[in-house]
Amino acid sequence: MTYQVLARSWRPRAFAEMVGQEHVLRALIHALDSGRVHHAFLFTGTRGVGKTTIARILAKALNCDTGVSSRPCGVCSACRAIDEGRFVDLIEVDAASRTKVEDTRELLENVQYTPTSGRYKVYLIDEVHMFSNHSFNALLKTLEEPPPHVKFLLATTDPQRLPVTILSRCLQFNLRRLPIPLIAAQLARILTAENVPYEDDALRELARAADGSMRDGLSLLDQAIAHGGGQVRAEQVHAMLGTIARDRVYELLEHLSAFDAPALIATTQALAESSPDWGALLGELTGLLQRIALGQFVPAAVDDHLGDRARILSLAQRLSCEDVQLYYQIGLLGLRDLPLAPQPQAGFEMTLLRMLAFRPAPEDNSPRPAPQPRIEPVPPPPNPAPITPPAPPPSSPQLLTELNWSQLVPTLGLGGFTKQIALNSSLVRINSNTLELATATNISALINKERTQELEAAVRARLGDEVRIKIHLQQHDTKLVPTATPAQVQEQARRQRNNSAQQSIENDPTVHALQESFDAKIISNTIKPKNSE
Repeated sequence: MTYQVLARSWRPRAFAEMVGQEHVLRALIHALDSGRVHHAFLFTGTRGVGKTTIARILAKALNCDTGVSSRPCGVCSACRAIDEGRFVDLIEVDAASRTKVEDTRELLENVQYTPTSGRYKVYLIDEVHMFSNHSFNALLKTLEEPPPHVKFLLATTDPQRLPVTILSRCLQFNLRRLPIPLIAAQLARILTAENVPYEDDALRELARAADGSMRDGLSLLDQAIAHGGGQVRAEQVHAMLGTIARDRVYELLEHLSAFDAPALIATTQALAESSPDWGALLGELTGLLQRIALGQFVPAAVDDHLGDRARILSLAQRLSCEDVQLYYQIGLLGLRDLPLAPQPQAGFEMTLLRMLAFRPAPEDNSPRPAPQPRIEPVPPPPNPAPITPPAPPPSSPQLLTELNWSQLVPTLGLGGFTKQIALNSSLVRINSNTLELATATNISALINKERTQELEAAVRARLGDEVRIKIHLQQHDTKLVPTATPAQVQEQARRQRNNSAQQSIENDPTVHALQESFDAKIISNTIKPKNSE
């Protein structure tokens, strides 16, 4: 028996079998059940999302022997003929191969005649945007005054190329790209019915590669079954698609977060053995950085359609917001410049090293140490003397009284959300050994027990074990008189440095000479102060 590909054997034959596109199906079902069926429909959307499938089901609903309804029987002669592609009153046309006006006129000559065997004569014109202007004019005349026994079903991937005169005479339905979880779930149902073993990670990878198209997903699934010898495994799918397992991309992010350049290059060289698409790999890395940034500000918006939400949120806690934004921007620039690199792998490695090289300096403006090569540890001398770690300094009332919170915060070594809480809080009261902080309500969602304990532990390491931290929300305690936060102090200092730098430029004699000689102008927003200790 001849094998039929999955995209054909699993093509929906009724609205109830469709996956996704509920907004389109709902409107068509209501129109069919109420008897208010327009004479011309336009289905738009990218390839493989169900345009012609819906059009064929609609043609079947209009011509079913049981009557016009949203639930054609599927067993009558008309339904079977449409499913098998031999219904004489369903005229399917590929506009890409019939662009001449003579072809269109010949096609529409028989519009005036009644159907041969069906209730309606249905014209299904695919890729209608390929018609010439003369062909559109010929079609327009029929669309303006169609016979009652004719229905037009138009499909296109590029509705912008259709004349507005055509658009205005059609009911337009925009079919959406299908989400990854929906495609993966349908692939799982098909493999279960076909008794083909599979791995969930493999289906998620196929669904991602389908890029919103169910037909592409089914074609890739056929290829994966053949490639895997009757089963669908993640390793074989990655080899077939030429992609890298997501775990390896996470390895790169782990090394970036640890500022470990040797491990970063070692992982890259290991990846080179599988000859990956370096542009796709960099795009994958940049996509993960976008999800990490989302997890830092709106954790609830991070979905789990790839099964990695917990890992994304973990990296969102460990990476600073500044680093994530920088890495993302450098990744985008790396994608742009990758074709210009002497070798794609070299361009990929330089992008990763650039992320480390331009990583922001610590808050105290101390220079970041350059990455050092790994040195194998020397075995310790026999019977080494025990080393007692120094105890944290004891806190004292005088030490707390003289505390400058804005100067203390940059020395605590905090990162992530805890750092943002400390930077945007001000010290409002010292009650015994308790530091009472006031924070703005716009970051209240970041505050929880674990981050408060992390902040308290960092402060204790600097001031002593007896120090406690208590955080107030300003709107809940109107008696608080908050001072400037460390973030506000840093911003004020930055503005002062910028103003000083601008005044220095404006008062420079050399600059004055250039202005007088060449009519030069100072662009204020390009003046940046030099970093100082």
